[in-house]
This record gives sequence, structure tokens and C-alpha cells, in this order.
Amino acid sequence: MQNTRLLHASRILRAASAAFGLAALVGCTTPVLTTLTPDSLPENPSQLYTLSLRFAPHAAFVLPDSVSIQIVIDGQPHPMTKSAAGTEIYTYDHQTASGQTELTYYFLASFSSRDQRGVITKHDEYTPLQHAKISGRYVLSLETGRGPVGARIGILGRGFTPQDQISLDNTPARTVPESPTALSFYVPAVPNGRSYQVKITNAAGTTIAGTFTVDASNVTITPTALNLRVGETQTLTFTLPTVAPAGGTMLDVMTDVPNTVMMPEVVIPAGANGVRVQVRGLTPGTGSLFLKGYGSGEVTVPVQVTP
Repeated sequence: MQNTRLLHASRILRAASAAFGLAALVGCTTPVLTTLTPDSLPENPSQLYTLSLRFAPHAAFVLPDSVSIQIVIDGQPHPMTKSAAGTEIYTYDHQTASGQTELTYYFLASFSSRDQRGVITKHDEYTPLQHAKISGRYVLSLETGRGPVGARIGILGRGFTPQDQISLDNTPARTVPESPTALSFYVPAVPNGRSYQVKITNAAGTTIAGTFTVDASNVTITPTALNLRVGETQTLTFTLPTVAPAGGTMLDVMTDVPNTVMMPEVVIPAGANGVRVQVRGLTPGTGSLFLKGYGSGEVTVPVQVTP
């Protein structure tokens, strides 16, 4: 009885080993087709776009001279050539029609393989249907990846419009359209010490420009309180611990008594570490000026305007 069980287990083991060996052989002889072309292609003046593929067969079974790689675009086949980037990489430069905004294509690999018995078999492998959009709007880079609240940050790219609105996660930022290839924004008053996704949004949708880290910073405001008469002005000085970067630093000062006081926008020029502004009393009232994103999170200046 014991010998019968051992014999049965041995047969099971041999069958499992054979099945594993067959699976391994099939896996080794199956080529790998990997699309290397991104889903979005930046528009270029030549309207010429390189489409690429990695074809990685098992060299021991595939006959090298039998390999033919093609790309089929809009139903038309085109031969691909090996790239200087590697022996497994194949490319094709496609000339698009004027105004074309999308490519539809797939890759086809034809080759022959020889099994362990010397039998040669022909194969045709192809990828699923691929789509690539030709984008006239894209982001190249953020000018820098970090900075404090109020810093002016540039974005380089193409296809920008005056309707673009930049936000950090879901917090809108003051956006400055500069040209079709450049945008700027002032870092809004968001909690520091963490990173945010920089988003550019317009009617066409949202583009991710990158990740930006908001660093902690302090500001000194003197005097620490304002007491004004109606029609009187007083100087308020804002001082940073370091000089403002290129583009300056905007301090987004808010108030809960907008009809009581009037003050200009506060921007510390690039290369300076402070600025003075004039605050005017308009009508009697009591409230505060608020500056978020600095110190422990908010700096407050009490304001009182008397008749």
C-alpha cells in the first residue's frame, strides 16, 4: 500500500515538472512587445513624430534573420528600423497631416522560431490598438520645486493662454499670464511643510505642471497695531528674514473691515527684504489686518479708525 502511494506521488511530481517545463518553454519563446511611445506627443514645427517599440524575444528560439517589425497607422503598414538606443528598440518617424491632433496605430512583429526538435514555426504578434494625442499645449518644467508663501514661481511650456488658472491642489493661486510659452503664479497662503500638485486649468481641462513644496517663513510687521483717524495715513513696514527671490514676494494681506481702511497691494521687490506701504483710514471702525502662511500660520495687526 505504501509503495503504491509513493509510485502515485512520483507520477504526479513528474507530470507537474513536465507541465512546468512546457510553460517555461512557452514563456521563453513568446516575444515581448512593449510600446514606448507616450500617450501625448508635444507638437513640433516639423510635424514629425517618432513612434517606438521594444521587441524582446528569446534569442535561443527566435531566428534573428526572420524578424520583421512594422507599425500600422490608419490601416497602412510601415517598416520600422532598429534604433541606436538599443538592439531591441525599433522606431518609425511619422509625418502627420496639417492640423492632425491624434494618431491611431498598432505594432506588428513577424518572426520564425525553432523548437528543440528543429521544427520551424512562423509567428505574427501584435499590440492592442494604440492612441497618441498631438498636444499644442504642454508643460516643460517649473522654475523651481520649492519656496515660501508669496514667492513668484515661473512655469515654462507651450500653448498657455490668458484664461489659464493655476492652483496648488485645490487652492487657487494668483496667476500671471506672460506669453504662450510662460506663466507665473504667486504661492498662495497654504499650510507650509508639505508638497502640492501644481495644476493649470482652463476650458480645455487640467494639466499637471509638477509638484511644489511650500517652505516655512516669517515676516515682521511694524508697527504691530494701527490707530488712525479718518483721512489719516500711517506707514506699515513688512520685513522678511531673507531677500525676495526673482519676481518678488507678494504678501496677500486681508482685512475684516474693508470699508474702514485702504492699503495698496504688498509686494517685496526681488533682491529686497522689505517694503513700506501707506495705510489710510476711511471710516470709523475696529478690525484687523491678516497675513496667512507666515509664522505659526497667521500674522494679525489690530486696526482702529476713529472719527
